[in-house]
Amino acid sequence: MFDSNENDPISPALRALLELFTTELAEVRFPDMSGDVLDDAAAQVRAKAEAVAQAQAALEAARQGLQESQEALLQKGQRALAYARVFSEENPELATKLDAIHLPRPVRKGPKSEGATSEPVAAANGNEENAPKRRGRPPKARPAQGASLFSEGATAESLAIAHEGNGVLPSA
Repeated sequence: MFDSNENDPISPALRALLELFTTELAEVRFPDMSGDVLDDAAAQVRAKAEAVAQAQAALEAARQGLQESQEALLQKGQRALAYARVFSEENPELATKLDAIHLPRPVRKGPKSEGATSEPVAAANGNEENAPKRRGRPPKARPAQGASLFSEGATAESLAIAHEGNGVLPSA
């Protein structure tokens, strides 16, 4: 796992030193120090780094499992609370206790993609084929452009004056 230089747990300076002890200084021996001693220590560092990577992967998997279990409990809790509220309709004391419990809404996970836009934005941009199909009754037909409720050029002030006065709209 740590074969490439960018993921190697051994610093570049120590790698350069290890390289020197395997090439130019391969035959040189110092008290308690040689290329073999350095290679053994480097192998131990790489093994420990691999153990850390495996532990981190196991931790991430455990966290994901915990999150899924918490979400399942929350959904069951929401359902239990709803049942209990219906059950407590004739018991005001129990209803008061249940009203004090506020569970968060469960998070609904949708498909995630990096380039996807949210549904309202896609519909607003005229991207009809990706927008979700609208449910319910179609909207009522809107009046034509010329059939405006107010006359052209009428302002809020002129409408207020007409309402207070004789009911005749001033001409624009």
